[in-house]
Amino acid sequence: MLYYFFEYLDKLDVPGAGMFQYVMFRSAMAVVFSLLIGIFVGKKIIGKLQQKQIGETIRNLDLEGQYSKRGTPTMGGVIIILSILVSTLLFGKLENIYIILMLVSTVWLGMLGFADDYIKVFKKDKEGLKGKFKIVAQVGLGLIVGLTMYFSPDIVVRENMEIRVNNVIEEV
Repeated sequence: MLYYFFEYLDKLDVPGAGMFQYVMFRSAMAVVFSLLIGIFVGKKIIGKLQQKQIGETIRNLDLEGQYSKRGTPTMGGVIIILSILVSTLLFGKLENIYIILMLVSTVWLGMLGFADDYIKVFKKDKEGLKGKFKIVAQVGLGLIVGLTMYFSPDIVVRENMEIRVNNVIEEV
């Protein structure tokens, strides 16, 4: 979203607004912003999860140190998904097909992981989501991404190309 705002500011000749045209600048800003979200928002989310006692249940295997993991908050993937989505939505060029595929994949697999953790924590089923459902969901996502990449005219595939260097044709 910020890309379009700064694109507008660049048309108005605002100094520095043109920096958002560069992928490296936006990528660096997204990494920093994602890290900050992970640190600051992550602390609050972990605190809430601990407060609500949403954590790992430990089986008794008579192993040394196994109980140190008791109460460790689960569903921490929410922090990662949140930081990825927010930074991508803020700094990404949202009509880019690769960005769209990344967002769809992140949300899809995030929902799959959330469902797995939800079953483990709230339904008290240590196995979580059944393996066949995980596989079907992942194969479904793979088909969607694969078909999109195959049929989309916006996907660029490098093929053998002729390049002229000093009037000599080379194939790359």
